[in-house]
Amino acid sequence: MEYKAAHLAFRSRWHKTDEELCRHSMSFVLHKAIRNDFFQSYLYLLEKVPLVKLYALTSEVIDGEMQFYARAKHFYRAVQASEEGMMGDFVELSNIDTQSSREFLRSVVGGPGKAGTDFALDCGSGIGRVSKHVLLPFFRHVELVDMMDNFLAEAQNYLKDQGERVDTYHCCSLQEFTPAPGKYDVIWIQWVSGNLTDKDLLGFLIRCQNGLKENGVIILKDNVAREGCLLDPLDSSVIRDLNILHSLIAKSGLAVLRQQKQDGFPELCVPVWMIAMQKTEAPCSNGVL
Repeated sequence: MEYKAAHLAFRSRWHKTDEELCRHSMSFVLHKAIRNDFFQSYLYLLEKVPLVKLYALTSEVIDGEMQFYARAKHFYRAVQASEEGMMGDFVELSNIDTQSSREFLRSVVGGPGKAGTDFALDCGSGIGRVSKHVLLPFFRHVELVDMMDNFLAEAQNYLKDQGERVDTYHCCSLQEFTPAPGKYDVIWIQWVSGNLTDKDLLGFLIRCQNGLKENGVIILKDNVAREGCLLDPLDSSVIRDLNILHSLIAKSGLAVLRQQKQDGFPELCVPVWMIAMQKTEAPCSNGVL
């Protein structure tokens, strides 16, 4: 078999995990669900990533798979609810980031055949930095969604008078959030897609497109790996390359309308890309990879 070695490595790695879970009396049903979820990601990686990279990557992910989301929430509890906290020690890049975002947004809204300017949804909003500097200058109504209630509480102070045009603050993790159907002209997803597993990001993109109005656009802005997929254990996130992102986008039934690399960031920073997407056809069944 072409991938026999990878299959044996996968089976061997889970044999030890099975024993450890049994010793700690973990729910068999939960373990089975986790194992099945990971195996789907494993098959996807097997298809897309060279074998020599596969085992090193999956070994890292398995070690923290069960607590992937819990570790992220623990990390963000220690993050200051401020612009400095949202930018992670790169607050001096905030103006460059928002200026580029506004220019990119302007290219896909407000004209014939383009997205409207009535409703926008800010996903992974934090305190509303993107809403304040990018979305509210364009849209009549904005909604924020973030899993941290202290960020959303601070957003109401941070946005000041502009907050009067924020209709709703949703306190919810994106893997559990479903946008209202047919409501939004633009759904903005910035620096949060890496906190979702492949399966959950795919499912979220499918739910987001159901939330779009006619000509609506989903814009994803995030760190992008130069090659492959990297795990960041600090905040429990992954950084995907463009090929992986494009594959997930295509599987969701979306098509890339426009994409652009963020300029003006230091070379030491991971590359950041902006990708605008629109609905094309029905997504694959149940979002299975």
